[in-house]
Amino acid sequence: MRYYLSLGSNLGRRPENLTAARRRLRLGGVAIVRASSVYGTAPVDVVDQPEFLNQVLEVRTGLRPRELLALVKSIETDMGRVPSRPKGPRTIDIDILIAGRITMRTPDLTIPHPRLATRNFVLIPLREIAPGAVHPVLHKTIRVLARESEDRSAVSRNR
Repeated sequence: MRYYLSLGSNLGRRPENLTAARRRLRLGGVAIVRASSVYGTAPVDVVDQPEFLNQVLEVRTGLRPRELLALVKSIETDMGRVPSRPKGPRTIDIDILIAGRITMRTPDLTIPHPRLATRNFVLIPLREIAPGAVHPVLHKTIRVLARESEDRSAVSRNR
């Protein structure tokens, strides 16, 4: 199944954290098909924390959504993510954005990601690698969602 995942880090050695997360995903049976550039982004909602580095991946795996969620949560834990305040600082954050055409809502997993269409730090890198991908609930392409986004936060490609 094809998924789109977002990676984010704002603690420690941020570029290395993204690299380590990609490596651990591969070791967990997740093939990375495409990776966006890495983007520097200001924190959203909780602004008194360091800037994030964000990246979006297109991946393929035989894992079902709940199995992939278990894998990404174990990667976050293994990489030192400690649950703190919601949307607070973290060594690594891995979110499932889209899972093919699947839609689901459980207490611990909502697909597509509930804030996908409202966050430039996800939309901009996702538009880079999959502008024609369609949001399975809103039925709009990522290109259109990025253009319609009301999020005015800065997202800059790292060089």
